[in-house]
Amino acid sequence: MKRRRVLTALSGATLTQYVMQSAVAPVEALASSGTTTVTESLIDSLQGTTDALRRADAVGGSGALAETARYHLQMLVGLLKNGRCNQALLRRLAAVAADTASQAGWYTFDSGNHNAAQHLFLGALRAAHASGDSRLRAGALGFLAIHGYSAGDPRDAITAARAARQAITDQDAPALHAMLLTRQARGHAKLREEHHVKAALGETEELCRRGAGEDDPHWLYWINPGEIFGQTGSCYLDLGKPDQAALAFADARKVLLLDQTRTSAQFLARAAVAQMRAGDADAACLTAHEVLDLVDRVRSARLDDHLRTMLDEARLNRDYRPVQDLLDRGRSVLSERVVA
Repeated sequence: MKRRRVLTALSGATLTQYVMQSAVAPVEALASSGTTTVTESLIDSLQGTTDALRRADAVGGSGALAETARYHLQMLVGLLKNGRCNQALLRRLAAVAADTASQAGWYTFDSGNHNAAQHLFLGALRAAHASGDSRLRAGALGFLAIHGYSAGDPRDAITAARAARQAITDQDAPALHAMLLTRQARGHAKLREEHHVKAALGETEELCRRGAGEDDPHWLYWINPGEIFGQTGSCYLDLGKPDQAALAFADARKVLLLDQTRTSAQFLARAAVAQMRAGDADAACLTAHEVLDLVDRVRSARLDDHLRTMLDEARLNRDYRPVQDLLDRGRSVLSERVVA
């Protein structure tokens, strides 16, 4: 019988030790005398594929992207092992591999395979270290933070976000710092540490007022006021403050980018939960129907979890006619998504 490798999630001291070791390990020279010639144009093309997959995910969710991204990553790893070029180009190739590993991990996470996703994020850390680009290290740690507050230990989210910010102290990257602070805030919110949440969000607002910095990476194009408001609403929801959450989500919907369908659907699903908990069932039903209008264009197991949470919250008011109509439609939409 073939032995199957079981992926287990790292957490706590074990995860912290891995993160720290990946930062201080010596950077070894990459192989440069293989059989495949690596050129600037080839690396540009490979980065272009990673960027195209990233944009597709923002609109339509992970869908089948996880498998595609893993094939793309395998190609990059193969070139790192067998490529023939100078060290500068191999560092660039390692940077594309780190970006791709982070994205493949994200698509895997969004598809519901959390442990396999974490291992891809850890692989992205190693590739980022080889590339010498601290921003890519911060990006991988940012994804590990999502894993922590969504599927693991919120304290791991805080550790990862702080380590990421420490890695980029020499970079003029306010948008990257802001993104990491929202993820640190989400970890604190899960732990009901309101003071730390407010401190992190306050610093995020200050950074956002500065705008993008000289060293902010191109792959962080999606950080905008809508994202910040949405994450703020999510924090207040976890803190048990639905009224404040609903207000933050209302601000988010005013400025969310229309082409980021998956993000809009997720934040609106949380907004509906906040409105329902705040006692405004009519507004919650209207928002929830907007979510159901959007989800047909998005394939994401994580979004499906948000839909179930939204509908579970609505069931607490099932005797109200508009809620009954919402639940009927929600059941139909979810059943179709399971079949799809």
